[in-house]
Amino acid sequence: MTMNFRSLITLLVTLLLPLWPVLSQAGESAKPELVILNWADYIDPDLISAFERKHHAKVRVINFEDDDNRDQLLLATEGAGYDIVLVNETHVGLYRSHGWLAEVGDAEVPNLKHVDNAWMDKAKDAKGYAVPYFWGTLGIAYRRDLVKKAPEHWSDLFLPAPDLRGHIAMLSSQREILGMALKAAGHSVNSTEHGEIDEAMKILVAQKPFVRAYQQALLNEKSELVTGEVSMRMMFNGDALLLRKFNSNIDYVVPPEGAAVWVDYMTVMANAPNPKLAFAFLDFINDPANAAKNAAYLNFATPNVAAAKLMPSEYLKNPSIFPHPDTLANSELFAPLPPRALSYRNTQFAHLLQN
Repeated sequence: MTMNFRSLITLLVTLLLPLWPVLSQAGESAKPELVILNWADYIDPDLISAFERKHHAKVRVINFEDDDNRDQLLLATEGAGYDIVLVNETHVGLYRSHGWLAEVGDAEVPNLKHVDNAWMDKAKDAKGYAVPYFWGTLGIAYRRDLVKKAPEHWSDLFLPAPDLRGHIAMLSSQREILGMALKAAGHSVNSTEHGEIDEAMKILVAQKPFVRAYQQALLNEKSELVTGEVSMRMMFNGDALLLRKFNSNIDYVVPPEGAAVWVDYMTVMANAPNPKLAFAFLDFINDPANAAKNAAYLNFATPNVAAAKLMPSEYLKNPSIFPHPDTLANSELFAPLPPRALSYRNTQFAHLLQN
């Protein structure tokens, strides 16, 4: 009996349809995979999808909760198992000293030519091993409809009005919280003096009854700042602007006495499973059009000069993204601290959280 064409197609579909999930999964697993260790929600997902299509690859993003968590993940594998790791200015030198970072130059990432060298040089040991991703500030986010007086100074957060009791939220990291308390007391965020650290700790102890939680901010509609459970909190500038999309009453301020300026870097790991794909991603993300799209999505300041030229004036003139030069002049980068000073700060901060 002769089988016609339509019957043959029907037979093939009948035979192959049950195998489709297996065949599809096999096709996915055959794609090269890029593993990125990063903060949550810190890359425009559309760009990840575009990169996957362009390079016929799969991008897997693993999130860390804070610097300590990232360190633990990397120490567990001696830096192996990840292609790209997001590193801040205080950890670039440490990771490089461990031998975890691969060299990154124009040959591997041609679009490095668009990155402002001033930000490349901000962190010690970053040049040649790390690519600036974004920079920004640490300040005060607040609900202007829930506070009687808009905060202007760090004292408005650390010594809040009585009606804000239980309605303040802080970050969870010692460096940020203690650093800004030091700044409020008129000292450097990087102070190693026990007396100055003790003075800052007194500020934090006095503030504690007003604090609802010490935790990283949720960046969605469930954020306590969005729902109104929290009226004011310590927050990074781009995060505050992101939450404004869910509630237009959210504002952000950097106190004129200064704050912390941070720089995040993308690094390729020395033992990256897929180094060629990792360098391709760094080049892709620093293409001016892609860097501009990413900056618009995240509301952080891009160090990519060519990308900045593509941004609208409301982005470039937004003081929450680009603070006044005087405020920046009074601000500081976090710096690596001597082990003894770091131990003292960690011990004092631990007492705050435990009591």
